[in-house]
Amino acid sequence: MKLVVQRVSDASVEVEGEIVGKIKEGLMVLVGFGVDDTTREADYLAKKLVKLRIFPDENGRMNRSVMDIGGKLLLVPQFTLYASTKKNRPSFHKALNPDIATELFDYFTDQCKQHVDVETGEFGAFMKVNLLNNGPVTILLEKEF
Repeated sequence: MKLVVQRVSDASVEVEGEIVGKIKEGLMVLVGFGVDDTTREADYLAKKLVKLRIFPDENGRMNRSVMDIGGKLLLVPQFTLYASTKKNRPSFHKALNPDIATELFDYFTDQCKQHVDVETGEFGAFMKVNLLNNGPVTILLEKEF
């Protein structure tokens, strides 16, 4: 499981001309699942994500989490995080089957919702993602077992 985490001032996801998810201050997160991923990785990374201290404290140091600031998450499913680029045309054989990945994305979303407000993109849809990266701060989180 891979997460590309971006600290944002504003972010939204549009599908077919409609905004399906929108947040102000918080984290916009691209979420990808690999063939071996299970709820174990989702549980681990959900806890890690909401506790990740990448927002500034009163001294300007990255010392506060999205929970600490009362921010939100915008979770966007992104199977292309598992692209293999050995050849010029990417292959996605390392990405989890879409049916299982959809269930795991929903599970991951529910785990995050236990701690913060969550908006999402739409699994399997062509999405337009807009964001204002604050910092910029972009961090890659992966399972670490």
